[in-house]
Formats: sequence, structure tokens, C-alpha cells
Amino acid sequence: MAKRMMQLCFCLVLAIVVVYVTSLSKLEYAFMKDDARMDQVSLLRQELKGVNEKPHTIYRVYNEGTYIGALNNYAKVESFLEEAYLQEYKKEFPNSKCGLLDSIVVSKEQTYLNYEDIDDSIIQYIKDNGLVSVEATAVSFLNDGKVYAEIFVKNEEMYEEAMYEYLSYFISPTDLQLLNNGQETPQLKTYGSRAIGIQIVEDITMHEAYASVDEILVTKDEILEYLKYGDNTERKYYTCVQNDTVAGVGAKNFGLSATQIMNINKDKIQSVDQILEEGLELCVTYFTPPLDVIVSTEHMKKEPIYFDAIYQEDATLRQGLSEVVQAGRDGSKNALYEEKWENGILVSGRLLSSVDTMQAVSEVIKVGSLEIPGYGTGTFRWPVDNPYISNGWLGYPGHRAIDIQNAYNKYGSIYASDRGVVEKNSYDPISGNYVVINHNNGYKTYYGHMNVPSPIPIGTNVDKGDFIGQLGMTGRATGPHTHFFIEKDGVHLNPCEGFIECYGQVKR
Repeated sequence: MAKRMMQLCFCLVLAIVVVYVTSLSKLEYAFMKDDARMDQVSLLRQELKGVNEKPHTIYRVYNEGTYIGALNNYAKVESFLEEAYLQEYKKEFPNSKCGLLDSIVVSKEQTYLNYEDIDDSIIQYIKDNGLVSVEATAVSFLNDGKVYAEIFVKNEEMYEEAMYEYLSYFISPTDLQLLNNGQETPQLKTYGSRAIGIQIVEDITMHEAYASVDEILVTKDEILEYLKYGDNTERKYYTCVQNDTVAGVGAKNFGLSATQIMNINKDKIQSVDQILEEGLELCVTYFTPPLDVIVSTEHMKKEPIYFDAIYQEDATLRQGLSEVVQAGRDGSKNALYEEKWENGILVSGRLLSSVDTMQAVSEVIKVGSLEIPGYGTGTFRWPVDNPYISNGWLGYPGHRAIDIQNAYNKYGSIYASDRGVVEKNSYDPISGNYVVINHNNGYKTYYGHMNVPSPIPIGTNVDKGDFIGQLGMTGRATGPHTHFFIEKDGVHLNPCEGFIECYGQVKR
């Protein structure tokens, strides 16, 4: 009997051990399945309640790599996002929906472990930390297939409106519409310009994505501001003084053109000829866009054909004397250029064709020697090739000259506007390197801001069109040009009034 009792006790102990070992094995198996997670401590307190007979689904939630906790019912999050959209975002973002920020990662897993239900606490954490996102349109800017900038906008239509307005800074809406439709713009029949092509250098893609409300650009003006300046938030401003002109403000601030000043300040300036009120504050920081807009144009302009001088020796005239037998007359031609503009800045140009509209008449001069006479003809030529007036007469108070650039060669040559004698070749802090030519007929011409001192010595006779220096920005200047005026009897005269034809030469 005792022996039988011992056998029964042994079997009972053995059964208890088997049950215990079986349960332990299941627990060990469950822990093995989750061994990669067991060393993680959740940000929100969450207890392990036990082990289930069968595996079930949980959703581990991470924020920027930090483990927040395990969700038992993800449907609660979906319900929370639907309610958040309806209550907070539907009015501002119709036809959209809410999601979680990209910083939130949800890992769906199968486990035997039974975790405490803290679903409501996790949802409250998401709410308190502003981790809700809204579906918007992501606009990506790519270079060589790589995204270098990205913004989120309310919708694609709003972005397209902003882009259209931005492109209209550099090309007329009419030309833009025609080119977008694959049509040609009208051929030029008179002086002026037409766009023949437009290109955005970078690739732009759009797709639906979720973003924080603070990241989404919700108005056309916000998108337009980004297209103009990207992430650059620095701006410089200028306060207008009495008699300021749009071109003059640009000339005093980084050499911007009147059109550039107008485009930067569209809300205040509607025309390059607008009268500016004293005290008006204008932005003078030019665009720093995240993309490059290239516009190709054809530009027809009137150009002079300068007459040449034919010198005939006359033994009846003593050396140094001369007599004009036939007065010279400049001709003219219509020149068609192809120009390339990058973000509204002229970067290159090439002559396509030209047609003479008036032949030049040579001037015939009898001279008593072969030396070039030291006095002028009384007529003047442009002192640079491809001239553009960047700042006109009285472009700003006290500016009694015209500033002339070479449209296609920033540091091009400067030429004598008429025959004469180099009277001054000097430097001062305002004009930089400058030259004065005395034409010995009551007129003098002035050429300022030369890049380096003129190589022509004082006292040298120069002919009309002779090289006298190089365009520059020495002294007080914001860009390469020459400060040019004509002087008679000590009075500054506007070269555009009766001396050279300035029509069509104002910088755009």
C-alpha cells in the first residue's frame, strides 16, 4: 500500500512538472518571439499582463526613434484622425484627410504577450505633441534626379497659379500662354522684343503627401514668395528721397534695372515710369529662387552706323589746320538680336541679322598734316558697344549724367565719343578712374568708373571711336558702367537731348 501511494505521489509531481514546463516553454517562446523588444522601455508606462494561448496583433508606436508604447486597437487612431479632420482642418483643407507625421512609425506585429491597454494615452500623446498631419501636395525640385528642395502646398491648382504669376515677371502673360500652347509669338514688325522660348532648368514633380499644418503653404502669395526667394528670409530696403525714379533706385542699389525693382515691389510699383513718393520704402533684394527660369527673346533695335572720316592732305593749309569739305552723317540699321535672360537678368546676346535703313555719309576733311585734328566734329557717338542706359539723366537727385552699360559684355571697351585731346586722366573716390576729353570746340565729354586707369596719356589727340578705357565700377558704383555726360562752357548736358539717339536703349 505504501509503495502504491509513493507511485501515485510521484505521478502527481511529474504531472505538475510537465504542466509547469509546458507553460514555461510557451512563455519562453513568447518572450523569444519578442526578445528584440524586451529591452525597450516605452515612453508611456505600459505593463505586461501575461501570455495568450494564441498570437494576436499589436501596433508598436515610435516617434523619431523613441518607443512610445504598443497599441491594441489601431482603429481608435483612425477614428481620432477622422474626428480631428472634421473638427479642426476640414474648413481650411477641404477634400483632404488627416494622418500621422512622418516622424511617427507604426510597426504591426504578432505576439503572444498581453500588454496593458493604453490606446487612449497614446492617442493623447499624439494630440498633445502635435503629431497630426494633413494630406497636401508635395512639390519637389530636382537636379540630376535628386531632390534638393521640397515644399507642401494646399493643392496643385494653387501652386500652378503662383507659378504662372512668377513666370509672368519674366515674360508677358500673352507670350507665356502662346508658348505653353505650343504656338509661336507674333513676329516683330517694329522695335521691341518677343519671347521665343521659356524653360525651367530644374525638374519639378508633385505628389500627395502628409505634412504638418505649419509646413503647408496655404495661399498663393506664400507660394509665390517661396518661388521668388526660396528659404532666404533676408531682405534689404531703401527709403525713397525726393525726385527718385524707379531706375535711379535700382542704380543706387546693386545696379538693378527699373523692371527688376518693379517686379520686386509689385504691390507698390505698377510701371517703371511711376513717380515715387518721398518716404516710400522699397525692397531692393533681388530674387534668390529655388529654380532657374530661362527666357529666350528676339529684340529688334535701331543702331547707328557711324560715319568715317577721310583726311585729304592740302599743301595750302599749314600743319594743324583743317577744313571740312563734306560734313559726315551717321547712318542707321535695324538689328535683330537673340537674347538669353536668366531669372530676369540678361546674360547673353548674339546678332541674328541687320538691315541698313540709312547709309552713313563719310566726312571729308582737308588737313595740313597727317596728324589727327585735335578738335571735334560737334557730333557724338555712343561711347560703348551694345549700349543700355542703366540709369538716366536725373535718375536720382544730382545725377547729371547717363550711366551706360554694354548689354553683352560687362567689362567692354569705352570709346571717344568725338575727336579731341585727353585733358584729364585721373581718379577720385566717387568717379573712380575717369577721363575727360576736350573737343576744342566748346564741348568736353566725361567718362567715369573705368575698370583700370586709361592707358591714354594727357595731351594725346584721339579720334572719334578710339579706345580710351574699359568699363568698370571703380569709385562709387554698383555695377560695371561708364558715367557719361557732355559739357559745354562748364554746364553738364544730357547726351540724350540732341546729341545721341537714346530711343530703345534704356535698360529693361
